[in-house]
Amino acid sequence: QKLMSFEHIILVYIIPVLIWVAVISVTLRLLVKKQAVSATLSWLMIIYLVPLIGVIAYLIFGEIKLGTRRAKAFQLLKPKYTQWLQQLSEQKDLVAHSQDPRYRALFKLVHHRLGIPNIRGNELHILDTPESIIRSIIRDIQQAHHSINMVFYIWSNDGMINEVKQALEEAVQRGVKVCLLLDSVGSNAFLKSPVCKEMREKGIEITEALHVNLFRMFFSRIDLRQHRKIIIIDNQIAYTGSMNMVDPNFFKQDSNVGNWIDVMVRINGPVSPILNSLHAWDWEIETMEELPLLLPNCPLVEIDDNDTHSVQVIASGPAFPDDLIAQSLATVIYAARESIVITSPYFVPSHNIAEALRIAAFRGVDITLILPKNNDSLMVRWASRTFFDDLLEAGVKIYHFEAGLLHTKSVLIDNKLALVGTVNMDLRSFLLNFEITIAVEDRNFANEVATLHENYLANSSVLNMQEWINRPFYHRIIERLFFLFSPLL
Repeated sequence: QKLMSFEHIILVYIIPVLIWVAVISVTLRLLVKKQAVSATLSWLMIIYLVPLIGVIAYLIFGEIKLGTRRAKAFQLLKPKYTQWLQQLSEQKDLVAHSQDPRYRALFKLVHHRLGIPNIRGNELHILDTPESIIRSIIRDIQQAHHSINMVFYIWSNDGMINEVKQALEEAVQRGVKVCLLLDSVGSNAFLKSPVCKEMREKGIEITEALHVNLFRMFFSRIDLRQHRKIIIIDNQIAYTGSMNMVDPNFFKQDSNVGNWIDVMVRINGPVSPILNSLHAWDWEIETMEELPLLLPNCPLVEIDDNDTHSVQVIASGPAFPDDLIAQSLATVIYAARESIVITSPYFVPSHNIAEALRIAAFRGVDITLILPKNNDSLMVRWASRTFFDDLLEAGVKIYHFEAGLLHTKSVLIDNKLALVGTVNMDLRSFLLNFEITIAVEDRNFANEVATLHENYLANSSVLNMQEWINRPFYHRIIERLFFLFSPLL
């Protein structure tokens, strides 16, 4: 009877008290934590609706914790990479100064917060089909002499990617050092495959980034992802953009959204070493192996007063400067005078970015959003619609791309400044993922991006304002419910 009584006390009194102490502690933490109000309210709702599950979820996902080892490694290595970037900034013939005062704010912001200068004299081209992207990569791999460094979220060795694998193995046989850094979750199937084992046996160095360890979930977030897509060959040729190392004809064919539509930018020029340094930093954090850091040593593209072919690299992620991507986007949106075109597969922006777009539209800026009609994420599909009412009312034109899942992440300002990279227009990309974006002030490149957008629009249908207003009432309820969880997506 005494034992039952003691169990009764534990169940009725002690456990509920402990749960509510935890709830109150997390609540106090949320109230003093600097973050978006929407995120705070979302967590409070979950915690008070389902206290035990909510507290556990917050302990796992609520804090952006890189993990003690990685955080220490990042800070330990930071002075070395900061010093290298400072040496690069002192190369006066390489550092660009924007001819347009509207864009200087972006370049100054990034240089001040990251130490990465705006580099001129680069040759850039958009590649917008899987065949052109993969064939170009293979040709450059076949010409490699010293090093091939890659970072990808997803590697899936099917279709044409088998040819990339073969080209890498042949490069190793020529004495080229090949280092692949692949995300633990995105490339999980490949990392456990016999193909990965075979590539390692043939001399290709493959490292798993941000390894997921369920036993350490309370000490570091398990949903931080290495979302960058970068290739650097011989410190001179580089690629970045939205495409994972996959063949779309074989990738996620069961998701009923069509083939994924992506772009990569091929870069030949002195900004490539900056991308190489980011790979080296990520690689050293994961492996503690130091890779060479070399300053640019390649000819510049011909420069004139009107076109400097300049590229600003914007790197973001946990331990990098807070909110840099959101600040950069807001800066260029407010700088726009004529037009803004945005493509994004996942459009669940912060309130600040959505409001910046509305204000720009009210200023008379012609704003076009090109989003996929079908999306592989049910939650994002509904949550993304939350801002449509306000944006349409302000005059923003919203197009739905119908020829596959539009995965390209791009922004074009006034047909002069282009941003292309891995950043989705959502809070996960803004806060949790390791991302890369290039901001390019180059007329020819801007024209290529504009042509790309025109091709997307030719395969898109515009969202009719009246039809949208008359959508079923229950759709509005679902949209708001899913949007409550948008800070947690």
